[in-house]
Amino acid sequence: MSFPDRPQTSGDYDQPPRRPAVRRNNAMAIAALTLGILAILLFWTVFGGILLGLLAVIFGIIGARKARGGRAPYGKMSVIGAVLGALGLIASAVIIAIGASILNSDEYKNFDDCVKHADSKSERDACAKDFDREIND
Repeated sequence: MSFPDRPQTSGDYDQPPRRPAVRRNNAMAIAALTLGILAILLFWTVFGGILLGLLAVIFGIIGARKARGGRAPYGKMSVIGAVLGALGLIASAVIIAIGASILNSDEYKNFDDCVKHADSKSERDACAKDFDREIND
């Protein structure tokens, strides 16, 4: 296509065609960092630590791979989100393991049995004192 008031030069053909501007954001990095922070703050809950931590790790890996491939910025943000998510995931798994070991212990079973057979508040308080004594000894 030529314009009548501008002569066409050979330099016009040497230019590569322009591509439309690509939006340079990394929503995965932002999501990973946000979910990683929430996983750290809520690690003591199953939802917060396990679910949010796992999602932060997944989004962080995807965001970091996009950034490494040059398709998105904020690669460090993706890595930080994935690390925070992993820490929340690990902390939540430790809390769950400790809770499961306590619930499966003989001391807890004795306490549970004692509370089931207790008829008054004073008997339940005695069960709690016995449980504390068994745990600390």
